[in-house]
Amino acid sequence: MSSQYQKYPKVNIPDVLREFLRITKRYKWTLFIATSGTIISTLAGPIIVPVYYKNFFDLLTKSADTTSGLSASTIAPQLIHLIVIIFVIHIIGWIAFRAFVFTCTYLQVGIMTELRQIAYDYTIGHSYSFFSNSFSGSLVQRINRYMRAFERVTDRFFYEIIPILTRVVGICIVLWYTNPVFTFAIIIWMIVFFAISFTFSRLKLPYDIKAAEVESHATGVLADSLSNHTTIQLFNRQSHESSLFGGVNKVHTKAMYKKWSISNVIDGIQAFMNIAIEFVIFYIAVKYWGAGVITVGTFVLIQIYIFGLMDSFWGWSRILRDMYESFADAKEMVEIMKLSHSVKDSAGAKSLAVPRGEIDLKDVEFTFGEAVGVDSVKNNSVLDHVSLKIAAGERVALIGPSGAGKSTLVRLLLRLYDIQGGSIKIDSQDIKNVTQGSLRENISFVPQDPILFHRSLKENIKYGKLSATDEEVVEAAKLAHCHEFISALPHGYDTFVGERGIKLSGGERQRVAIARAILKNAPILVLDEATSSLDSHSELLIQDALDVLMKGKTVVVIAHRLSTIRKMNRIVVLDHGKIIEEGTHDELNARGGLYAKLWSLQSHGFIK
Repeated sequence: MSSQYQKYPKVNIPDVLREFLRITKRYKWTLFIATSGTIISTLAGPIIVPVYYKNFFDLLTKSADTTSGLSASTIAPQLIHLIVIIFVIHIIGWIAFRAFVFTCTYLQVGIMTELRQIAYDYTIGHSYSFFSNSFSGSLVQRINRYMRAFERVTDRFFYEIIPILTRVVGICIVLWYTNPVFTFAIIIWMIVFFAISFTFSRLKLPYDIKAAEVESHATGVLADSLSNHTTIQLFNRQSHESSLFGGVNKVHTKAMYKKWSISNVIDGIQAFMNIAIEFVIFYIAVKYWGAGVITVGTFVLIQIYIFGLMDSFWGWSRILRDMYESFADAKEMVEIMKLSHSVKDSAGAKSLAVPRGEIDLKDVEFTFGEAVGVDSVKNNSVLDHVSLKIAAGERVALIGPSGAGKSTLVRLLLRLYDIQGGSIKIDSQDIKNVTQGSLRENISFVPQDPILFHRSLKENIKYGKLSATDEEVVEAAKLAHCHEFISALPHGYDTFVGERGIKLSGGERQRVAIARAILKNAPILVLDEATSSLDSHSELLIQDALDVLMKGKTVVVIAHRLSTIRKMNRIVVLDHGKIIEEGTHDELNARGGLYAKLWSLQSHGFIK
């Protein structure tokens, strides 16, 4: 599961509450109105109204008592007066509850929106390594569950916990003045009831957390499998994937069974305690009634109170269960928010200014493992004291076998990772001392396998320059030679490309990515074999566009097909994290080193 790859800090319930309260405290008046509304509505209906019903039934019993000397006609006006009072109290409770409902809705919607935005903003700020070691499906679920957890917590708090506490305090006060024995019996019962509920709920919390983790993992596996459905079908691995997901599903089932079984035990104990308190209270009431201490109206009052408490407390275990499960759900997102960004702007970081575009790498060191924030990767040196100076406007190609460090070097230049030693400077400015945003604004990057948003082609190209006009978008598309196939589509530039651009071919996606880079027009251009997915005809067309794009820019090309780099000013050959050769195509070919060997293999038809 995702947690086995990331080193998350320890998070507990107080941490989750602090994150919730950090946003909630900005809604002080809304919170006050919502809390007041639910307290007043609870006091009005379940607490005060039964007192008047007690008086109502006491009057009725007096009218039935021939020795009292009171007739029905005498008592009827008093009964009507009590009914009017009860009606007014119910109206007050109704108004208070409506005020509570509307303010609570405003409170929840506002805070849930902020929580999701904050969770998204912090998550998207994590480094390349974080996303490389996380299931995207699990991350989406964590953000959504974090928001929903707040909704569930506040629902339980406002709709159930506050009313229960208000009802308990109110009932104890009223019964104290009626007969303290009833109050003592209820208090003792509540202490035992809550002690058992909290004990079992805390015992159940680890199972809630485990179930949430397993569910996130199952969601991640499911999303990973569904997103690779074509590969599954092409390799005829439906049975294999079904078995793999079945194993994960069984682990989830086991965790859920344990969690729900504990809940069933709690429900059983609480049901027995409700039966016990009902028997004890009514046994005491009958004894007192027989002694003439309490009236029939008191019986009615006690019955309403006891059944109201039983109804409230019957759901108490469910309330605690939902609260703990909500905290368990939110915990996973809070872990991400407590995890420090491995790549972040330094204090006082300034915007990068690139008047020339000179790149200077000095004694750069980089090692995977601890450096990228994972605990399952063995430390592996990728770049070993690499020094490379690229002049302003120079075109440099990086080549070498797989794993030589080419892509890592580019990622360090873009600060997707941070180096462990040495320095990288652009126009004499250390990239660690400038903002990441300004650094990446000054570098256009075209990856080998570009990923597009499930948005329109216009939006995908415009991503390079959000303020671009439609005319600029079309011009960039023409230079990248993707205007032709876009114009042939039924919806043209408004065509949605599907998730990750799946509706387009590899070559079409790459041309869209090149159009995006052309539109961005940054002073530094990085190409990760930008023509590798194109047929020969399209490659020739795009080479012309790239020639125009590269004019006046500092260019770094990661090359796999050596035929694409003959026009480079300099070729840098890496192997095992070190630079072993530098020079032009002709110079390196004449030396007979690794480059000459690679060139010989490819020129004879073996593409590495």
